[in-house]
Amino acid sequence: MSSNKEQKKSGLVLWTTKYTLLNAAYFVAFCTIHAYAAVFLLANGFNNTEVGILLAVANIVSAIFQPIIAGVIDKPGFLTNKRFILISISIILGGSLILMFIPGKKIPIFIVFATIYMIQFAYQPVMTALCFEYQKAGCNIFYGLARGLGSASFAFTSLFIGRIVEKNGVSILMWVSVAAMIISLAIMFTFVKPKDIEGEIKSESGTKELGEAHNSFLSFAKTYPAFVLFLVATICFFFAHNMINDFMIQIIRNLGGNETELGIANFLQAILELPVMALIGIILKKLSADKLLIISGVAFFIKILILVFAQGMLHMYISQSCQLFAYAVFIPAGAYYVSSTMEELDQVKGQAYITSAITIGGVFSNFISGYILDNFSIKAMLITGSVVAAIGVVIGVIAMTRLPHHQTEEA
Repeated sequence: MSSNKEQKKSGLVLWTTKYTLLNAAYFVAFCTIHAYAAVFLLANGFNNTEVGILLAVANIVSAIFQPIIAGVIDKPGFLTNKRFILISISIILGGSLILMFIPGKKIPIFIVFATIYMIQFAYQPVMTALCFEYQKAGCNIFYGLARGLGSASFAFTSLFIGRIVEKNGVSILMWVSVAAMIISLAIMFTFVKPKDIEGEIKSESGTKELGEAHNSFLSFAKTYPAFVLFLVATICFFFAHNMINDFMIQIIRNLGGNETELGIANFLQAILELPVMALIGIILKKLSADKLLIISGVAFFIKILILVFAQGMLHMYISQSCQLFAYAVFIPAGAYYVSSTMEELDQVKGQAYITSAITIGGVFSNFISGYILDNFSIKAMLITGSVVAAIGVVIGVIAMTRLPHHQTEEA
């Protein structure tokens, strides 16, 4: 009996370590590509409006692409979670290498940067689905801890990369991205299910009830009405969230800071995600995932509202501290909500729809924020974000308290 417990414990450590390293490498590259997108593009001759258009185009394609890919992955066939992640990593690796050798060439940079920006968003929900897939196959993974440590890797990258960029230029961003993708490839090749476990899964597949797949959005919406309305709220929350993240350097410069303060601000918000994500299993025993999603929405609103009245970097850091209740709660709560309320054949789609809603929020934010910055002011941009986030809170409360989470066909 004790040897059985030791095997389970060692398995938990091994698989959690693998998944943690995968998350850590992903979020190192996410920092250099997403958090520093405006820094990289502005240094290569883009203006605010052009940055907004580029990110919006990438987000639009990503929002359309994610549910389609999820539908393919949900069906038995060649394209699995693991294979799609491997393909995505390879594209980002190649794109980052290309960007090193075409400084200042706006059209090629537009195409390549938009592609890797889009692909990086697209495989984020598939990584979440990969975790739950391997958990169900008997490979113990501490999801909250691994995801939280991924955020910590983003935090430490942000802390140091700002100063390095100030001294060495934006090309260092792509070098870090290349290194992270090489590590990701190496880790993904270690994701192999034990043969005895795979055999058990295959033998049970004929008898196990996986539920019905709802591949059309209309059918999906009828089955999960609360979730689908909450996706609208998610768009609003991440309109505000992306507004801060994508144009943070402009906000910080307006408050008297520079790239070093950008790194500190990103570090603060990301490192605060670790304790919440690591403890999410305990938190979920006290509060259900749907209640946590509402709490996170309120925190998104407060986070941007603080910036409307900010007078210096202290207020920026206070705003970033709201990440403890906003993004840090939203991401794991959303993953567990999907896993607990949806049929197994709908779960990759569910994760993808969350990321698509996040992406659509980014689309509107990119278009509108860039335009407002170039034609009005940072304060006007932040007021707009606050209003949209407040609307999201109202919609989120209605979705999670008034509508059924899983509507059966009979109902």
